[in-house]
Amino acid sequence: MSAPRVLLDGLAFGESPRWHDGRLWVADWGAGEVLTVDAEGRATVVARVDGLPICLDWLPDGRLLVVAGGAGRLLRREPDGSLVDHADLRSLVAHPWNEVVTDARGNAYVNTIGFDFPGGEYAPGGIALVTPDGAARMVAADLAFPNGMALTPDGSTLIVAESYAARLTAYDVAADGSLSGRRVWAAVPESAPDGICLDADGAVWYGDVPNRCAVRVAEGGRILDRIALDRGCFACALGGADGRTLHLVAMEWAPQTLAGGPRTGQVLTVAAPAPAAG
Repeated sequence: MSAPRVLLDGLAFGESPRWHDGRLWVADWGAGEVLTVDAEGRATVVARVDGLPICLDWLPDGRLLVVAGGAGRLLRREPDGSLVDHADLRSLVAHPWNEVVTDARGNAYVNTIGFDFPGGEYAPGGIALVTPDGAARMVAADLAFPNGMALTPDGSTLIVAESYAARLTAYDVAADGSLSGRRVWAAVPESAPDGICLDADGAVWYGDVPNRCAVRVAEGGRILDRIALDRGCFACALGGADGRTLHLVAMEWAPQTLAGGPRTGQVLTVAAPAPAAG
């Protein structure tokens, strides 16, 4: 693969890249902003959010969902641009909430790391299901810092990165949204998988912050590709006109980054060997 090129520089804390409706979307946690980025690297602020982290996905009708994780809220962006409560997650778990992924039925899966980060004492996290009416319940537990999630195109399998367990874990998805059949999708020793995306060949790309790279892995754990970076890779998304552009969000990481500091966040792009799934 060719070397990545910088599309956007100067993010305070970039995360949660998504390709949607012909555009790249990305969250800047440090600035409390949701951005869209065009092919020339021009960024436009489309929403401002209080309550880290900020992670994104969309309902089937096109409305944006945003996790305001520190506040324990799942927000919905209405057609007029306003953000309203979609679900209150604080009654389930008081600790911060993290990633979100939605399915074709309008269900949203939101995970919580299970402890206050950074600085809190480790505890396992879990995954909640939020149904289209905003009702929420826990559907998975005992995950070691759950991070990026992806659904297979048919909606039958949910894959979640366990950053503290060096593995990707899979679940079967039932018609009512429940999860079962937990299994190791891929063990990735000495890695810390963070944000993930799924490609059309059934492989997963994941960002790895401590190892400063992005990795493509097949089910079962065979490493297919590895992209070395000069800073930690937090997340990735496939997109572009043909779905073959891999977008990487990377940054120099230190715990104090959450409180402000040098804006080292970047979005990088590179041609991928397979397009986005679905």
